[in-house]
Amino acid sequence: MPDFLLPDLGEGLTEAAIVDWRVKVGDTVDVDQVVVEVETAKAAVEVPVPFAGVVSALHGEPGQLLPVGAPLLSVGGFAEPGVTTSAGSGNVLIGYGTAPATRRKRARRPVSATAPTRPTHAPAVISPFVRKLASDNGIDLAKVDGSGPGGIIRRADVEALLKKPAGGGRRIPLTGVRKAVADKLTASRREIPEATVWVDVDATGLVAARAALNAKTDRPVSLLGLIARFAVAGLRKYPELNSRVEGDEIVLLDRIHLGFAAQTDRGLVVPVVRDAGSLSTRDLSAAIGDRARTAREGKLAPADLTGGTFTVNNYGVFGVDGSAAIINHPEAAILGIGRIIDRPWVVDGALVARKICELTLAFDHRVCDGGTAGGFLRFVADCVESPVTALGDL
Repeated sequence: MPDFLLPDLGEGLTEAAIVDWRVKVGDTVDVDQVVVEVETAKAAVEVPVPFAGVVSALHGEPGQLLPVGAPLLSVGGFAEPGVTTSAGSGNVLIGYGTAPATRRKRARRPVSATAPTRPTHAPAVISPFVRKLASDNGIDLAKVDGSGPGGIIRRADVEALLKKPAGGGRRIPLTGVRKAVADKLTASRREIPEATVWVDVDATGLVAARAALNAKTDRPVSLLGLIARFAVAGLRKYPELNSRVEGDEIVLLDRIHLGFAAQTDRGLVVPVVRDAGSLSTRDLSAAIGDRARTAREGKLAPADLTGGTFTVNNYGVFGVDGSAAIINHPEAAILGIGRIIDRPWVVDGALVARKICELTLAFDHRVCDGGTAGGFLRFVADCVESPVTALGDL
């Protein structure tokens, strides 16, 4: 009876939390059938099994964190573990495959669901993660009533105690995507000497240009897509902002991989559109829209969330005018976009109502000075104020 181990999901990830089992004990599975959804520090991933047979055991519960290489499930009912079909399964997850090979498995003793109640002197804990979670938070497992079979203490039992701290309130562990974001933001504040410049711009022409571009077309362009296109053009003029610091060197990057902040149920993520500098305005806008939808569905691959060289953040969707955005470490800058709102504006000496937006640029002061940062921001602002002229030159 072979164990299917949690595979290496790439991008240096060492663990994943079970989100949802797609099978149960007794189900028959085929090669490459998705059996579980797990959440890594970067994304939710559907994991296919490289065996065919009958599920005999599930090694974990929703919410439980497993290290790479730990058993996920056991499958029986076929002759040779590790051998599937002559052509192989063709799965693309890193770290395991279905090439014909026989592997020895150590025998596993089945766990009975009717196991006797645990002894009072030894808490029944089978998960190293649960032990560590309890230890890190000063919880005595001997005083925890397990809700699993035979009194097994589960992760949920420990987390239930964490949510009831002394003095009221509750605690929410930083795990998965939220922990990855927290670590990156902390590294940014710790390592990057950040400076911020901002400017109010008249976006009336931008709104009109978008309406004209979207007339009679099945490939509409978003306002974020337009501003992202201007940002890409600005990075061509000011390449210092498409860089990163490595040790005592500034590395100027030839390719522009544009990230954009996206709010999801799992927290803030930054999907990346690769080679954004080679895309047309419509293609870039479509790519941003596609990745945003995939991010909200929790289906982005880990590779779609890494490798960015510059980020745009449209916090205007939250109804705010400005923000001192945190640079997406190890990038050198982030462009923030506030809401577009009607405000009084002076045009040719007359006070009129115009659609105004605040643009903010936070930048790493090690890679450039205020002149370069201000030049980039002014370039993008001029494009927003005269989009037709700007698009004609792109």
